[in-house]
Amino acid sequence: MNLTDARWRKSTRSGASDGNCVEVADNLPGTVAIRDSKDPDGPALMFAPTSWRTFVAGLAARA
Repeated sequence: MNLTDARWRKSTRSGASDGNCVEVADNLPGTVAIRDSKDPDGPALMFAPTSWRTFVAGLAARA
């Protein structure tokens, strides 16, 4: 998938200074992309929006 139009945003759970950041792009039709901000040209994981929402809800339930 071409990620040229992806609008990446840093996770709110990522630290401000340590560089361990996850970025999410949820503006793509039918896909949520996730990448490591330290390697923006590296691989990205792709999820269906419903799968991503289920994953995030599961994380929130454990917090």
